[in-house]
Amino acid sequence: MPIVATIFDAFGTVVQIGRKRHPYRQLLRLGALQGRRPSAADLHRLMTANLSLDAAAETFGIGLSPEQMKSLQHDLEDELDSITVYPDAIDALRLLKTEGMATGICSNLAAPYGPVLRQRLSHVDGFALSYDVGVMKPHPGIYREICHQLGVTPSLDMPHSGERVAMIGDSVQCDQDGPRAVGISGFHLDRKGSGSISSLMQFAELALKTA
Repeated sequence: MPIVATIFDAFGTVVQIGRKRHPYRQLLRLGALQGRRPSAADLHRLMTANLSLDAAAETFGIGLSPEQMKSLQHDLEDELDSITVYPDAIDALRLLKTEGMATGICSNLAAPYGPVLRQRLSHVDGFALSYDVGVMKPHPGIYREICHQLGVTPSLDMPHSGERVAMIGDSVQCDQDGPRAVGISGFHLDRKGSGSISSLMQFAELALKTA
């Protein structure tokens, strides 16, 4: 069955951060200095709610001075400004669009990164972002949301009742195994060249070959 739509992870796959400042990580460290114990639930909260830096501080009960908030906000803005699209992603998305293939982005990220992602990738057909959807990869709901936006219905019992959709990203769990659990053909991108796919052009050509 031919591939009718392609889905991409965002950070580490389609885009990269040139100057990593980790403002939210800094925020949690400041909280730890105040006696607040960080937990794995913090990341989930940050990624599945529409929280700005000051809203996150309030949510977690972390008190910040105006100077501390200004410093964190500066680091966030610097990080956002440094986001660029990988050259092979530009070429791959352009090729897929030229051939009429639907493309989407499915990513775990905090709210401030979403507008920048949408601006950098304005030609993409859909975005399923964790802070919008309310769940993180590899939860099935986020994959189903991007498929809904792209107007496709993958199925575990293909080819009988679904369409073939392919996804790629740099996480085996989130971009290969998670998609496969809902009927999407998941592929792992290894930019270091150790895996079977090391560039997005390889993925795009593979998708078009089976389209």
